[in-house]
Amino acid sequence: MTTEGPAGQPPARSRRADSLRNQQAVITAAAEVFLTSGVDAPIRRIAAKAGVGMGTVYRHFPTRADLVTAVYNQQIEDLAAAGPALLARTETPFDALSQWIDLFVDFLVTKHGLADALQSDSERFADLHAHFLDRLSPVTTELIDAAVDAGDIRPGTQPYELMRGIGNLCIGRGSDPRYDPRRLIALLLQGLRRPAAS
Repeated sequence: MTTEGPAGQPPARSRRADSLRNQQAVITAAAEVFLTSGVDAPIRRIAAKAGVGMGTVYRHFPTRADLVTAVYNQQIEDLAAAGPALLARTETPFDALSQWIDLFVDFLVTKHGLADALQSDSERFADLHAHFLDRLSPVTTELIDAAVDAGDIRPGTQPYELMRGIGNLCIGRGSDPRYDPRRLIALLLQGLRRPAAS
């Protein structure tokens, strides 16, 4: 049975659920605003998009760096979850690997501004980068192993090297619209493929 708290207020569980919903709404809104307007976008714009007051934003995220970190972490978690989901629903492990790398490129290209915003806080950035590797290296390993086991790609590809190589190919995309890293990444993926038996 649901009971009211002191002075007719909703119970603590309901308040916690509302708080978590508001927190997630702010993170989602911030991700969209950062994508279109950069990480220096006004907090009031994020609050309006989330449908909450400014006080709610600052209660959950006292500083802009806190909000940027939360958005970055959410994007990492989404990307980590996408790997197994793609393996479960795509026709081949190579298709899953290719589609996940496409999402990884989206992450890298659109999140450079988030990373840059945290560079001044070296400890926070180092922790976030470690989290990035801890969450995404196993997913990359799982995708590569599945593609190797299926005979789609050659054995010997190291997950960290692949992630680092793709990251290096993405550098410069934000400052030069003529450069499309996906073309080179497609060539990289083709180079991993096992030759068809003659």
